Amino acid sequence: SFSKQQPATSKMKYKQRLTENIAPEYGPEPYLAYGELDDIIRQLSSKAPASADQVSRAVSISAPPPTNARGLPTMSEITDENFFSKMDSELTKVEKHTLKVVTDLRAQIQEIEDELQGADLEDQTTVDRIQAETDAIAGKFLTLEKYVNLNFMGFHKILKKHDKYCPGNPCKTFYVSRMHSQAWVRGDYSDVVVRLSAIYSALRDDADTAAEESQDASESFLRSTAKYWIKTEDISRVKYAVLRHLPVFLQKTSTGESDSQLTNSVYLDNDQLELYHNRLDKTPDAIALRLRWYGGGDPDAVFVERRTHRDRWTGEASVKERFVIKESEVKDVLGGAYHIAQNKREMLEKGASQEEADDWELLASEICQVLQTKQLVPTMRTQYMRTAFQIPFDQSVCVSLDTNLCMISERGYDTKGGKYWHRDPSKMINRTEITRFPHAVLEIKLELKGGNLVPPRWATDLQNSGMLYEVHKFSKYIHGCSALLPEDVRCVPYWVDDVSVRDSILASGGGRILIRADLSDDEKSKMKNAGAGPGANQEYDRLLPFGDVELDRSKTATGRSPTSSAGAVADKIQTALKEGRKKDTPGVNFYNADDEEIGDEEEDDGCCSWIFPFCSNQNSYHLSVVAPTSMQKIEPKVYFANERTYMHWLHQGITLYSIASGILAFASKGEESWAHWYAMALLPISLGFCVYALHIFLWRADRIKSRVPGSWDDPRGPMILGGALVLVLVINFFAKLFVIAKYNSIKSDL
Repeated sequence: SFSKQQPATSKMKYKQRLTENIAPEYGPEPYLAYGELDDIIRQLSSKAPASADQVSRAVSISAPPPTNARGLPTMSEITDENFFSKMDSELTKVEKHTLKVVTDLRAQIQEIEDELQGADLEDQTTVDRIQAETDAIAGKFLTLEKYVNLNFMGFHKILKKHDKYCPGNPCKTFYVSRMHSQAWVRGDYSDVVVRLSAIYSALRDDADTAAEESQDASESFLRSTAKYWIKTEDISRVKYAVLRHLPVFLQKTSTGESDSQLTNSVYLDNDQLELYHNRLDKTPDAIALRLRWYGGGDPDAVFVERRTHRDRWTGEASVKERFVIKESEVKDVLGGAYHIAQNKREMLEKGASQEEADDWELLASEICQVLQTKQLVPTMRTQYMRTAFQIPFDQSVCVSLDTNLCMISERGYDTKGGKYWHRDPSKMINRTEITRFPHAVLEIKLELKGGNLVPPRWATDLQNSGMLYEVHKFSKYIHGCSALLPEDVRCVPYWVDDVSVRDSILASGGGRILIRADLSDDEKSKMKNAGAGPGANQEYDRLLPFGDVELDRSKTATGRSPTSSAGAVADKIQTALKEGRKKDTPGVNFYNADDEEIGDEEEDDGCCSWIFPFCSNQNSYHLSVVAPTSMQKIEPKVYFANERTYMHWLHQGITLYSIASGILAFASKGEESWAHWYAMALLPISLGFCVYALHIFLWRADRIKSRVPGSWDDPRGPMILGGALVLVLVINFFAKLFVIAKYNSIKSDL
């Protein structure tokens, strides 16, 4: 029975969570009556109802009901209809409450919008009051989303429980589909986000801010890009955190203005996936070519884009270039029949400068040439709803949020001789030709100029909020190819091992690139086709935000959390900049990871560990302080710098050893005793230089290899060795002074 199979602690787990998370302003009434539905399932399970007859087309209203699954007469008044009726009423209750709250929020926003029209925004008191009211509305909207998610999860759990303990009449599939058709689940309330963004923008006066930024022409700048995964339940919270500081870039839709826009990108590659592998390997000057259009329906204008990868350590930045063509011209571009000269003449006739026309001609010619020489064809399409945040005419901080992300294979359909360059949207897509990504993707771009290269405080706070999971160099195109074209790829990106994306890859038939979770270690070692293993992720497991199948952190993982306050971060970076250390300005990871404070409360290190970093407790990686996706930026010159430092230290040690040996060999007999002591003091110091050089070289090489976040320098070793050398030199200096004074004294006596 249900009571025997379900322990009380497990049964109460979600009920307790539901009770603890009830919003005080709502009260328990609008929430799912989980306990009542649970009691109905308990009674149904104890009576073991029989499965419904799916064959018979006739019933008798005068005959008793059939016996139950145990062959006994049905005596209970509780039937599945009681459960279904209760489910219907609960769904209706949650939907009505959601719509009521949204209606109230829209009315409150309208009141603030009306007040803004006649408000004096020069009065700081008025601005603070309106902002406080807007913050309260935004808080209510986030509370509503939490309410929706809490009930949505509750319905899933209770339906799963019903099908498990009442298998005769399963209903989860029906009700889940029904929920997704109801307004409280499928409803798009982005208009609330758009209107809140407009209010915050008016309070900030973004137009004046952009004008001030444009006047800064300093040569110093900081350019960086970081990508993050965001859980679905955190999307609205992240949107709110950003729109308080950046306005939403509004999109025109058939129903009005929206905060997001459908974006399609068809990536081009050849049969060998040459561009895919070059981008994955980060080959210098590796390119990606795509055809992009915006909005639903058939495209009108299509952007032909080329992205060129450049290693940042070389001092060059990656480049994105594009030009726009008509949809009817895509076939000509792909087929090598695009009329570049004719289009250039039309540009000049429309008023374009000669330089602009020449640049366009060069770009179009290079792209068309690459298309033909590499035989590139449509290979993969990415599709998502993009929300952009940016102050107009201000490139200092740009944020984009991609939701409903999916990748679609552009192979395996008839192109009609090149007439079609993307799938017909009216036809169904096979399961193995589409993969739906389970997370939203956030991208933060910084281009800071002037004397202040410190990222905005709010950006640092957002990164440290625990809602962002950094995935270094994440690429939608690379993920789509690895998941949908597993037979054609020779290598895959590291993030496919993350347990949170595993189900989506398996659902699209890409299990070949994943390790099988049902094999023991012995079976994995014996089987050649056990699937791809974690590989480098066994060493860099912290790069996976939610862990792999062997270490699943999906239930406990949290995004980046601060190691210190955002204010302390900004102050320390600003101090470093004022002191002229601009080369140490953080790049992609512009959050703080002040390693001097990590491990302060750990056990004290011993004497040996205080000298040698290898033995220090602070050499360990602190997951509780730094997020699991944290990593250091590694550039090729880092390896050579480590070797060069090692050689310098070794050179100094050999020099000291040579000096000590020379003193021992050429010291005069009169000074033989002191010279021997002086040389014997220098010899262990020279040996210490060599041993320390080897030790610090291996220690730093290990940290470079594993990319352990933190400081890679050792401030204590050089102080100890240098102090010992200075001490010996000082003693020798005073000893020589004593000898000279003694000699002068004897000479004066004579």
